[in-house]
Amino acid sequence: MVPVEEYDDKHFILMATRAGTVKKTVLTEFQNQRKGGKRAITLEEGDELVGTTITDGSKFVMLVTNAGKAAHFSETEVRSMGRTAKGVRGIKLEKDQYVISLIIPEEEASIFTVSENGYGKRSKSIDFRKTRRGAKGVIAMQISERNGQLIGAAQVSDDDELMLISDKGMLVRTRVAEVNIIGRNTQGVTVIRLKDSEKLISIAPISEEFI
Repeated sequence: MVPVEEYDDKHFILMATRAGTVKKTVLTEFQNQRKGGKRAITLEEGDELVGTTITDGSKFVMLVTNAGKAAHFSETEVRSMGRTAKGVRGIKLEKDQYVISLIIPEEEASIFTVSENGYGKRSKSIDFRKTRRGAKGVIAMQISERNGQLIGAAQVSDDDELMLISDKGMLVRTRVAEVNIIGRNTQGVTVIRLKDSEKLISIAPISEEFI
């Protein structure tokens, strides 16, 4: 769900898929809606949309994968395409890797990453080196037997909170400021204690304006 104030030709819908594809379409393409909706992107078989946002065409984009990698590139490397186009490669993925998050990073914010075994950390967004579109990316969080795979990445500020949700239906709410800011190339600390075989499946940031 993306809130829209005005449909103009100076803004775009930016999309990212699980398979690492990104696509940008001018906002006016969605101005006149049909009863059954409009196609926003053509997906390859087995692929799915994982993130959508509105941009002004000049932002930087960050794609984060389950393998703990992040591609950080300029949106200007993605040309505007029609609604039915498939898009272009945003990040190069290896076997069993997939995109879990689309972020438009701000310099003053931090990136909160969380793994399936309950470990997480904050890293400054400016620490994520810029890459080219289609690169393998840089390390966002160290993936290990202790950590497990990355399941979530979100942009946060010191005053925000996070909801962490497990596959057993447990929900924990924690303050972002309680987790220290550390470097990208680290494993993180325990942010939620899980029972045997329990895994984290989702994180949801809560902005300070809703707390």
